[in-house]
Amino acid sequence: MDRRQWLKSTSLGGSFALLGGLSFANALTLEEVQKYNPRPLSKLIRLSSNENPYGPSEKVRKAIVSAFEHGCRYPYTYADELAEILAKKEGVTKDHIIICGGSTEGLKVTGITFAANGGEIIAGQPTFLAMMTYAKEWGATVNWVPVDEDKGYDMPGIEKRISSKTKLVFLCNPNNPTSTALPSKKLMDFCDAVSNKTILFSDEAYYDFIEEPDYPSMVELVKQNKNVIVSRTFSKVYGMAGLRIGYLIAKPSLTEKLRRNMVAFSNVLAIAAAKEALEDKEFYNFSLQKNKEAKSLIYKTLDTLELPYVKSNTNFIFFKSGKDIRTLHKEMMNKGVLIGRPFPPFFDWCRISTGTLEEVKLFTEAFASLYG
Repeated sequence: MDRRQWLKSTSLGGSFALLGGLSFANALTLEEVQKYNPRPLSKLIRLSSNENPYGPSEKVRKAIVSAFEHGCRYPYTYADELAEILAKKEGVTKDHIIICGGSTEGLKVTGITFAANGGEIIAGQPTFLAMMTYAKEWGATVNWVPVDEDKGYDMPGIEKRISSKTKLVFLCNPNNPTSTALPSKKLMDFCDAVSNKTILFSDEAYYDFIEEPDYPSMVELVKQNKNVIVSRTFSKVYGMAGLRIGYLIAKPSLTEKLRRNMVAFSNVLAIAAAKEALEDKEFYNFSLQKNKEAKSLIYKTLDTLELPYVKSNTNFIFFKSGKDIRTLHKEMMNKGVLIGRPFPPFFDWCRISTGTLEEVKLFTEAFASLYG
């Protein structure tokens, strides 16, 4: 099937011929629907926020209901229990762990703790902005280092920028929105070198989606007492974005400073959910498998349309749309699909999150109709 024939097949009349069979073959059983809780189709298909289209899992939902009886309690003791579990998982002691209201809270607190009032943060561009946007409100400055031609971090460029003013180097690895991961063979040496000059923050929200065997986490440097802070979240692979719970891992001298600026905590329901999610390996593996299937469908669409893309290490794909993203955003909205926002300076690139196979089918149908 050539490009023109494929485009014709993905019109309203022929879309099911191309993708319907595939989605039917991968349809969930009633038992799987109960276990994995796929989100229902909505009038507007939202593939814009890198959410897991499944979850919370059945086991997690039951844990949340059971935790309601503790709703009259403050969450401190419950958070300590989760911190003990996470410390064992990460191979550190409890004083290395900070529970926070989603990893975004941890990013914001880190920014103002170490870079407020004139401190500098070095960050790639584009990247996840929560730390830098918030810290700037508190007087921090940001030194942006553009990504390289492969859309990955310019490691030599970042290291060259470090000076006495630099209080933090922020890495989102894998990076949002480009979906790139730093080369594993260079990663540890680069982060070790940076941590000898300033504090390195490694945002590992998408770490679970990396398929390369034995890809290192910067928790290994935390264990070596380096100036490294790592963030993790339950929002992505665990399907708990709406519950707002994440955590930081750092050496105790850093977590002690961070705790002074923590202004919010998670809640007993989210904490109970997180504890159960860590035990639910079946849902964890299911989420990773379905993410791979959805990415495969999107790759095939982009290959057929001959649109370049970055091979993803996440639950989204960053591709060259060939048209201004602000225009494409409106066109796709009109067709009932919400895609990622603009990520300057890449105004002709688009970020699309993975969804259920039914959602991806609808995205493919709408997207292909714009390129006929």
